[in-house]
Order: sequence, then structure tokens, then C-alpha cells
Amino acid sequence: MASDGPNPYTHLLSEVKIGDKTYKYYDLTALKDTRYERLPFSIRVLLESAIRNCDNFQVKENDVESILNWEKNQTDPKGVEVPFRPSRVILQDFTGVPAVVDFAAMRDAVKKLGGDPENINPICPADLVIDHSVQVEFSRTDQ
Repeated sequence: MASDGPNPYTHLLSEVKIGDKTYKYYDLTALKDTRYERLPFSIRVLLESAIRNCDNFQVKENDVESILNWEKNQTDPKGVEVPFRPSRVILQDFTGVPAVVDFAAMRDAVKKLGGDPENINPICPADLVIDHSVQVEFSRTDQ
């Protein structure tokens, strides 16, 4: 992923120790911003993602401000874009197989144009779950 610079919100990084492991997380309460305190929990999830992924390239500080101004932006007739950068996507077979086919087609096209097909990858990790269940339409015993 390209980046114009380091994450400007690293001052919000905190640590929590669970057992023998230490984990880092962005402590949004350290924003000390009344706008954060009024955000619904669902919007706080989007805010945390924007802060965690802020690189001033794909996710900008202005995006974080837009989320913090959620209440005010609801009435904006033009709407406001919110960056959505999930840390992982889970695809079932009905949606995942077409996605895999699309990636294969894009890789083939890039290769035909002389490019490196290895450069065609999803931005976020994806898990494809294929259900191999067996369905029985008819069953009979001789008894």
C-alpha cells in the first residue's frame, strides 16, 4: 500500500497485556473530543478503522474529521464519503467464487499486457469459505 507518510495518530497508540502477549490498539478516548463521546458505537467502529489506517494517502486526516463531525454531516445534501477499510473480508462460495474468477481474469489481462500478474491482489485479506455439505434427496432402507 502506498503511503504519503506515517500515521498522524500514533500518539493514540496504547498497549494492553493479556497473559504473556502485549497488544497495541488505538485508544479513541485519548482524543479527548466531545464529538467522539456523542458518536453511536457503529460510527465509532468506522472512526477507529479510519484512525488505524490513516496514511494521508488512502485515508486522510480529513476523513477522520468527517467521521467526528458525523452529527453535522448528516444534513449535508451532498453527503460525505467515509473510508471503509475492513481488516478482513469473509466470502461465502456464492460471492467468493466470482471474486476469485475476477482476480484470475484481471491477472490474465495484466500478463497479456506485459505486466506482472502478481501485483493483482486484494487490498485487505480475504477468506473464502466453501460449503461442501452433502444433501440427500432420497433415502431408503430394505427393512
